[in-house]
Amino acid sequence: MNHLSQFVIALIASVSILTIILATDLGRRRVTNMRMLRSVLAVAVIIAIFVHSFPTSGNAPSFQLIGVGVGVICGLVAGALLPAHRGADGQIYTIGGFGYALVWIVLSSARVLFAYGAEHWFAEGLIRFSIENELSGPDVYSNAFVFMSLAMVLTRTAVLVAKRRRIHLSPAEPAGKDEQTAAV
Repeated sequence: MNHLSQFVIALIASVSILTIILATDLGRRRVTNMRMLRSVLAVAVIIAIFVHSFPTSGNAPSFQLIGVGVGVICGLVAGALLPAHRGADGQIYTIGGFGYALVWIVLSSARVLFAYGAEHWFAEGLIRFSIENELSGPDVYSNAFVFMSLAMVLTRTAVLVAKRRRIHLSPAEPAGKDEQTAAV
């Protein structure tokens, strides 16, 4: 996979993660361990395929940690846009709507657009920025974006686990009542 450009890597990784997340979370979906694990496993596979090195010189570790931080913030936003409730059957469900999908689509598109721009629009400026800020090559950027994706998925998963736990600990609605639709 070393022969692929950063743009192609970003495209494959972003589309793969986006497809799995949207297929897993859009609409009314039951919160299961497998549902949450599926997206985490997808990102783990992306990391195994596309992260070839972990640059540690200069400011590379800090830059990659910024990617993690941005991913955590975005994961919190995405998790907030995924309301959870207890269904009439006692199971926990989420409802992924337009806002939730939009967060994932915008961030995935931004990653791909940046990778394209890094190769075609602002390559010289990015090289200058990298030298001035002691960032050692394209792996720093691709890692930061992959780690951002991982952090976003893990944070979204942690939010789902917390919502599921909170709803499980809350008293159930009496039998015969309609679904509790208050967002948690």
